[in-house]
Amino acid sequence: MTESAHPRESLAPNPLPLDSTAQLLTRITAQLGAQLSHVQLNGVRRSMSSPSPPSAAAGDPFTARSATGPAGAAPVLVAVAHGSRDPRALRTVTRLLDRVRELRPGADVRLGHIELDEPLLPDTLAGLGGREAVLVPLLLGRGFHVKHDIPAAVAAVPGLRARIAPPLGPHPLLVEALHDRLVEAGWRGPEDGGRGAGVVLAAAGSRDPASAADARSTAAMLAERLGGVPVLPAYASAVSPSVPEALRALAARGRHRVALASYFTAPGRFATASRSAAPWMAAAPLGAHPALARLVLQRYDEARNAPYTPTDPRRLVTV
Repeated sequence: MTESAHPRESLAPNPLPLDSTAQLLTRITAQLGAQLSHVQLNGVRRSMSSPSPPSAAAGDPFTARSATGPAGAAPVLVAVAHGSRDPRALRTVTRLLDRVRELRPGADVRLGHIELDEPLLPDTLAGLGGREAVLVPLLLGRGFHVKHDIPAAVAAVPGLRARIAPPLGPHPLLVEALHDRLVEAGWRGPEDGGRGAGVVLAAAGSRDPASAADARSTAAMLAERLGGVPVLPAYASAVSPSVPEALRALAARGRHRVALASYFTAPGRFATASRSAAPWMAAAPLGAHPALARLVLQRYDEARNAPYTPTDPRRLVTV
C-alpha cells in the first residue's frame, strides 16, 4: 500500500531498494525535513534552519496566540482594587500604583475597581483595545471577589485574553509591611508590653474558608517576625472572631497590651471600624508601602510567565 506524493514534489522520485529498517528511517526523516521546509507560520515561510519562536518552543499556546498584539508589548498590568466610599482609599491605591510604575518604568499599569469607585473593572477591561492583560487583585486573601467577581468581569469582555494572578496574600513581603506599620505606630517589640504583649491582625473577612486560612497563615508569619508575640486574626465582617472577640481571647491568655495590625490595602469602613476597637496602638493600613509595590510586580511576573493552564481560573481566563 502506497500513499500519493505531493502534487508538486515527489517524495521518492527514484526509489531504491531498502536494505534495512535504519535506511527506511533515514529516508523518512529526510523526506519530512524537505516537506516541513515549506510549512508557513503566521503566513511567513520558514526553513528548518530558522529558529522557532520562543513561545512555540516552550509549548505555550496562550503566549503563541498573544503574539498577534503589538510587537514586543508586555501585557497590561490591571490592578484590581475593591473600592470604597472613603476618598482616602482611591488616593492610597493611586500612590501604590505610582510606586509600581517607578519600579517598572514604561509599564502600562491601569486600575479597575470591583465596586464603589471609578474606574470600575469592566470599564477598564473594555478599554484595553485588544491588548492582553494580567490582572493583579489588590486583595489579601482568596474569597468571592477573587474566585468569582474578577473572572466574571474578564469573561464578560468578548475576546479578552487575560491572566489572573493570585491575591497578594499571604506573602512574606506583606509581613514586612505589617511589621513596619506597627513600628510606625509605636511598636518597639515584645519588651513594649512584656509578657502581656499581643497583636490582633484585623482583616476584612470572608465566608470562604480559604480566605480565613490565608489570614491565619499571615498571622503565623507575623508572630514569628515579632519574635514569638501571639498574633490572632480577627475580622470586620462575615466571620468570627471579631476584633473585640480576639481582644478578649488574648486577655484570657494574660495579654492585655495588644496592638492592632491593620490587614487592609487601603483605608475604608472596615479598617476604620477595626482601628476604633483597638485598646492600645493601631497601625495604619498597608497602603503604598514599598514592599506592596514589589509584591504587585512579583504577582504580575509570576502570572505572566505561568504555563498555560486553562483549568486554573486564577492563572488564565480565555474567552
